[in-house]
Amino acid sequence: MIGISTYCLIEEPLSDALDRLSAHTRLIEVMDEGLHSVTSPELFGSYSADFTIHAPFHGLNIACVFEPIRTASVGVITDCFAVAAEIGAPVVLHPGYFAWENERELAGRQFKKSLRELNAAARDLSVTFSFENMGGMNFFNLRTPDDLAIIEGSKFTLDVGHANLNRCLPGFLATPFSHLHLHDNNGKQDSHSTVGEGNIDFRPVISAMKQKNATAVIEVKSFDGAVESLRILERW
Repeated sequence: MIGISTYCLIEEPLSDALDRLSAHTRLIEVMDEGLHSVTSPELFGSYSADFTIHAPFHGLNIACVFEPIRTASVGVITDCFAVAAEIGAPVVLHPGYFAWENERELAGRQFKKSLRELNAAARDLSVTFSFENMGGMNFFNLRTPDDLAIIEGSKFTLDVGHANLNRCLPGFLATPFSHLHLHDNNGKQDSHSTVGEGNIDFRPVISAMKQKNATAVIEVKSFDGAVESLRILERW
């Protein structure tokens, strides 16, 4: 199943975004940020679509070397888990980052601490979550297939655009994943472009998605681009 992220309508109220997207897809990923912050699970009861939630990430860092920030970040995501549990939605997370190369090891230990806490919260709330691979900036965790060990067997969301930036999409397609974020780029900028506007060959992506029985959402920056991307991908 291929759906659409509310990212393409992030400047509209969440209810309006859900109305517009539900006319085109049965799977919607809510980017839990800004106007789309998920505070009322009751909102989702009037829609027949299935939902996933992209947990908040601006200002958060579950690998932060400053313990109060790490703890607060885990708390915000745990609150997201609680809402996701009421909706019955899996959650996608960012894996955190380090600010300086000499903090990489400490940030890795902080991430492992957060992972233990998030696993416990997910068990308590009966929620599933996955980590997505990140883009081209050197300080992000989880940029290449070799980095997958850090998530210690947690579920994985393959962000196709981010993998293209790091020139490792074929390697990621060979790894286990349960969900995908689909958007195009030119291999240089994280533009979240419409499918076909960049240099990504999506045919092997769709083939791997089918083989792994994974879900996917289109995460492009415009509504028209999202609808066009869905039309193209469904044709394949």
